[in-house]
Amino acid sequence: MKGFREHRVPLSPQALAVLATIKVDNNPSTFVFPSTKPDKAISNMTCLAVLKRMGRSDLTVHGFRSTFRDWAAESTAYPRDVCEMALAHAIEDKSEAAYRRGDLLEKRTRLMSEWATFCDTIRVDGEVVPISRVT
Repeated sequence: MKGFREHRVPLSPQALAVLATIKVDNNPSTFVFPSTKPDKAISNMTCLAVLKRMGRSDLTVHGFRSTFRDWAAESTAYPRDVCEMALAHAIEDKSEAAYRRGDLLEKRTRLMSEWATFCDTIRVDGEVVPISRVT
């Protein structure tokens, strides 16, 4: 975590299901997705390399965070503070930051559950018309 600040992350049932598929027996690291270096997290470059191998060099790792933020602002009624805290963004105003003691975990739990449902739902925009092959 940047700044070495604690950031509790509420995991949705969908996220827990993904984590349940990872074999932790052979993973002595404290990280879910460990680096090849002992006790190090994977780097941003590792994630970019995965996107490149997937043929998605048009995407960035930070773009996933941006996509979440856009969805939260445009598709939910959650307050800005809840959305920003979900991303672990720092409060710029030092006076406000001094008085902000909680982490809005209950509200963030609901937000992340809705995000997981959004990500887990297949959407088809428009009408799909099958085109038969001419033989």
